[in-house]
Amino acid sequence: MTYGIVKTLHLASMVSWFAGLFYLPRLFVYHADASDPISHERFIIMERKLYRGIMTPAMIATIVFGIWLTTMNWSYYKTQGWYHAKMLLVLLLVGYHHICLAHLKRFANNANTRTHVYFRWFNEVPVLFLLLIIGLVVTRPF
Repeated sequence: MTYGIVKTLHLASMVSWFAGLFYLPRLFVYHADASDPISHERFIIMERKLYRGIMTPAMIATIVFGIWLTTMNWSYYKTQGWYHAKMLLVLLLVGYHHICLAHLKRFANNANTRTHVYFRWFNEVPVLFLLLIIGLVVTRPF
């Protein structure tokens, strides 16, 4: 595949992954506020389908296409500080993705102890990652 096609697939995957990273914590906000069993069960299903059906495949595709892009010009990327910083942020974002899984499991086991306020703040974390990653790629500061 050409560089342009791989880059397009990488960006489309990234957009899908971030859509899930923005929406799942928002579901957690509503779930933490829900008090009836019907809502609780509905949120468990929605959260599981979003995480397993959209977010995780999109994360894997983002990483695969990102690695593919990197291998197309490794001699350039291996010397770029902005790229190393971006990779650190991506690694931390994968960690955030897995923290979402831990919250999802706590909700599914009826063991959540966090309030909707916590999840409102938790929901803002991916925004910071997105701004920092895009800022690094666009400006390539170092």
